[in-house]
Amino acid sequence: MLKTLMGAVALSLAASFAMANDFPKQDLQGVIQWGAGGSTDLVMRSVAPHVEKELGRSIVMTNKTGGVGVIATQFVSTQPADGYTLLMSAENPQLYKVMGLSNLDYSNFYPVNVLARGIPVIVANKDAPFNTFKELVEYVQKNPGKVRMGSTGPGGLPSVVGSMLSSKLDFKVTAVPFDGDGPALTAMQGGAVEFMPAVLGAAVEHVKAGRIKILAIFDKQASPVLPDARPITADYPQFESLLPWGPFFGVFVKSETPDDVKAKLVDAFKKGANNEAFQKLLSDRGYVSMNVSGDEANSFLKKWQSTTSWVVYDAGMGKKSPEEFGIPKP
Repeated sequence: MLKTLMGAVALSLAASFAMANDFPKQDLQGVIQWGAGGSTDLVMRSVAPHVEKELGRSIVMTNKTGGVGVIATQFVSTQPADGYTLLMSAENPQLYKVMGLSNLDYSNFYPVNVLARGIPVIVANKDAPFNTFKELVEYVQKNPGKVRMGSTGPGGLPSVVGSMLSSKLDFKVTAVPFDGDGPALTAMQGGAVEFMPAVLGAAVEHVKAGRIKILAIFDKQASPVLPDARPITADYPQFESLLPWGPFFGVFVKSETPDDVKAKLVDAFKKGANNEAFQKLLSDRGYVSMNVSGDEANSFLKKWQSTTSWVVYDAGMGKKSPEEFGIPKP
């Protein structure tokens, strides 16, 4: 019996080694959490060609939208832990538990690479009757509940920023959900909503082309990408206690994936993310490059979850206390 057990263990280890040693022997699947044209889609489709060169295989990318990214996250969680299915996602899973959306978060996955973080901005339809954030606040207060704000659903960046705004201001608006900031920005240009919080990287080209207008940078300082845009704290210093804050974008595999496979993916994405063209795209779009994995990425993820979960809960948007899940208060 002992010999049989030892033989089975040896065969299992040999199989794992062979799988890792041959990895990848087929193309990979990249499951993008959000819709085409948004921040997550842009970052992932921009880094993928450089990673493919390192792996020697293609990454077949699919936008699997819905449920603030829950559908994509749950899909990847049901796939084999072999490294061939990548979750290409944003910050949202770190809020699923407090929002009551899913029992999953990034503790169920391994961070192959947290590629970059973004800076939120407040943007508006070019014909909206306000040209600054201060004018927007005044307009909203004169028309409570009537101004439409583009959203990506509960726990998405617009809803989190919206909660932060309403926690410090009399700011009653009506949220209209879309499958990502790309579709929301397109809808805003057509007049479906008057304004929305978005990621600078997804909005900047629309602003420069005059398709939309920027009302404020949701940060303590201006951005070199749009230096004339005022930081929100210029008119409302009460937001300083919440800033800096922003989204992030990363690539994940199931936590049970063999270590050697993880190592190959980490190496490929590290080199791919260091590519000069990708770094230029991040800089030009106003993203902040991170390019971290493993323990360093997990430390960042836990800190982000702690800060944001409590902000969301204290603002009355969370359905469950972070305390229930052992998420410490910062």
